Parts: sequence; C-alpha cells; structure tokens
Amino acid sequence: MTIDELRNAHLAQPFKPFTLELADGQKIPVPHPEFMTSAPKSRSVAVFTPRGTHKIINLLMVVAIDFLNGQRRRPGGGRFRSES
Repeated sequence: MTIDELRNAHLAQPFKPFTLELADGQKIPVPHPEFMTSAPKSRSVAVFTPRGTHKIINLLMVVAIDFLNGQRRRPGGGRFRSES
C-alpha cells in the first residue's frame, strides 16, 4: 500500500468510510477523515478511535482498504471490485 493510494481514499470527496485490513487480520475502521492522519511522505499513519486511543500503522502491513459499500481496493491494482 502506498501513502498516495491511502491518501486518495482518505481525501475523497465525498468521503466514504473505510476499514484498513492488516496482514495479521486486524481491521481498523476509519469512519471519518478526522480519525486518520499522516506526515507527508511517511510510511505510517495514525488512526484514532472514538474513545481517543490510537494505533500507528505501517503501510507495509495494509493488505486492503474495504469501503463500507462492499468495495475493496487492493494495493497496487487500483481496481475496485464488489465483495460477494
């Protein structure tokens, strides 16, 4: 996953909530753009929870971005497909 691919999902207008699927099976929801931040050209992001906690995620661990409408974006492909 590149920072540009994730930034495109994060800055999309209108924003579509998504979940980051990590290589270890964790799923990290991003319900609103204010719940995620990154430094320019960084290989990691911080994702915050509604309770105020956060996780720092290395983008090398992200295997997919799942949008809540059933679409998934895999790193590198740039293609969207519906999940059955």
